Amino acid sequence: MRTVLTVLACAAVLVGCGQSDPKSAAPDKAEIAKAFAGSPPKLAKLHGEANELLGGGKDAFQARLADLRGYPVVVNSWGSWCAPCRGEFPVFQKVSTQLGRLVAFLGLDGRDNDGEAQKFMKKFPLTYPSYKDPDVKSALSIHAGGFYPTTTFFNAKGKLVYTHPGPYNSAKDLIADIRRYAG
Repeated sequence: MRTVLTVLACAAVLVGCGQSDPKSAAPDKAEIAKAFAGSPPKLAKLHGEANELLGGGKDAFQARLADLRGYPVVVNSWGSWCAPCRGEFPVFQKVSTQLGRLVAFLGLDGRDNDGEAQKFMKKFPLTYPSYKDPDVKSALSIHAGGFYPTTTFFNAKGKLVYTHPGPYNSAKDLIADIRRYAG
């Protein structure tokens, strides 16, 4: 039985590692300007940190979550080394642009090398910042640690309402969960 489980685990890793990156769905500057025109100040501040990899650890991340109370928040835990994470980035690029005036998006870059993360974010730019989470303490603080990708949803009162393990393969599915859990 142990041999079977080992073979299955190795096969899963090989399948994930063999995937090529999808095409970026990053909007151009004009699309971003139009999409975020009239954003509330807290969300505009978030958009101003688009595609940045922020430090500060768990305390900085928790402070940002607290500051965003009043808005639903979607947190995507990812790593540049994670094939399913790379696969879902175009979904987050689309949806964060579409809903970014109403919903706050944050990333948590877990167990990653800053250089690789920044290289990946250059290829797949986001309209929101990500926090470095090398020790996974920020992710664990929101019950998102250990599995990548994981997306957590907070309502406007700051309450964790849903955790989605695994990738989002379509914008439709992510939008449905935002409306169901965070909206």
